[in-house]
Amino acid sequence: MSFDVWSSAVWQNLVAQAKLPLNLRQEFAADPARAERFTLEACGITLDYSKNLITTGIWQNLLQLAEASPLAHKRQQMFAGDKINTSENRSVWHTALRAPLGGDLTLDGVEISAEISQCHAQMYDLVNQLNAQTYLGYTGQVITDLIWIGIGGSLLGPQMAAEALTPYNISPVKIHFAGNIDGAVVSDVVKPLDPATTLVFVASKSFGTEETKQNALAVRQWFIDNGADKAAIARHFWATSSNIKAAAEFGIESSNILPMWDWVGGRYSLWSAIGFPLCLMLGVSQFNQLLAGAHAMDQHFLQAPLAQNMPVILALLGVWYINGLGCQAQALLPYSHYLRLLPSYVQQLDMESNGKSVNIDGDALNEATAPVIWGDAGTNGQHAYHQLLHQSALAIPADFILPIKPAHDLQDHHLRLAAHCFAQTQALMQGKTLAEATAEVKATGASDEQAAILAPHKVSPGNKPSNTLLLPELSPFYLGALIALYEHKVFVQGVLWDINSFDQWGVELGKQLSTPIYQVLSGQQQHGFDASTEQLIARFSR
Repeated sequence: MSFDVWSSAVWQNLVAQAKLPLNLRQEFAADPARAERFTLEACGITLDYSKNLITTGIWQNLLQLAEASPLAHKRQQMFAGDKINTSENRSVWHTALRAPLGGDLTLDGVEISAEISQCHAQMYDLVNQLNAQTYLGYTGQVITDLIWIGIGGSLLGPQMAAEALTPYNISPVKIHFAGNIDGAVVSDVVKPLDPATTLVFVASKSFGTEETKQNALAVRQWFIDNGADKAAIARHFWATSSNIKAAAEFGIESSNILPMWDWVGGRYSLWSAIGFPLCLMLGVSQFNQLLAGAHAMDQHFLQAPLAQNMPVILALLGVWYINGLGCQAQALLPYSHYLRLLPSYVQQLDMESNGKSVNIDGDALNEATAPVIWGDAGTNGQHAYHQLLHQSALAIPADFILPIKPAHDLQDHHLRLAAHCFAQTQALMQGKTLAEATAEVKATGASDEQAAILAPHKVSPGNKPSNTLLLPELSPFYLGALIALYEHKVFVQGVLWDINSFDQWGVELGKQLSTPIYQVLSGQQQHGFDASTEQLIARFSR
């Protein structure tokens, strides 16, 4: 029997409270302890959630909602490797990949620690050879570049984390990512490179994903065009896949294939061999710190009471905004140049996991689920879309993320960055009233008439919610903890919405329809589509 949040008495109470006025300025003025009450630290990360549209009563009701849900049971099932991905009959066990090896990791009666250890050993051996420059290409030259070919979870995770941890890069090998099937991507990647000094890694669980396969074929042809033979390709091509046969048919030696398991979903696969680019650039020790940070957040999520559980807190706030207050979007605003790809990563993590229209039993949902996730690095966004955040009628909850210690020596830059970050959350919360705007205009010497004309344009309604997350520094450990935090937040929301957060059938339809369209475009099939698609094909094919 599914859990129905919406019919519960506590949710009906929350619905009633959502209709009552709530002013954050007044809440802070009336409660000097509000900031302290709604601030939490876990795994070294500080979360200030005091600037949210909650009262103590609302928050207690939200916690009661979590307590009444099957969260504790579902959480235990996930960490035990139970098959909670019901539509695909799969376990969801990415947490096992970052757990210390040597414990009890039994799945379907099979101890998998040895498999994970073997994968690590193979990955670490190749990393050490490349970083020591002892792995030689087919002409006897050292490898200077790595092309990582993947898409979706096989690309977004390692690419985001590689950007985030740029200051920790110790590898002499330069990493290039190729994902999009747009030919410009792979063409631009290979243009400055030499096949003789380039290693290629194909990341595809099925080894049949169209974008990955086409890019891999293009890079293989590039090798052939430059004189590489079958032995050379075998030397320079590696893969991580569960389809050993397809990878071997492509020309990759079985000894060059790192495993992927069906109990690890693509968007949760950073901790597997998909993390190879990170291991290469960080070295084995720092890569293990990334895993350790994620594991620390796993333990916090498992052990902390709900009221002090950071993933649960973020999840409950999201449910409150989406289903209680009707918000449809969330901004993710890292105040860190190195975290600029985090919004794109969390887009997939959140929207692909929870963008669903049926519950776990296949019954239609009557409530919204995942928000539209968007954002960019601060302070760039302040000169673009923050105008909408501050003055539009939309209420868009925002997560601000700031490392306390910078990875550079420009300390004044960092102080100014932090000042902007804190000022944005303050401005969103308190806004600017008409009286304040009028006084501000008149202070410039403007007349009453001029002030009356200009002041309304300066008014900001305020009462816009935000979280602030402070990391001690953007290190492998804290990045691992941050990523795991958002993973578990998405999981908790999936439980509350009673959906399967671990399948993604919605992405299949567009893939299926692209095949017959491609066949028409390439002259292999007759037309037979809707009028709009026929017109687009005709115009494209002129």
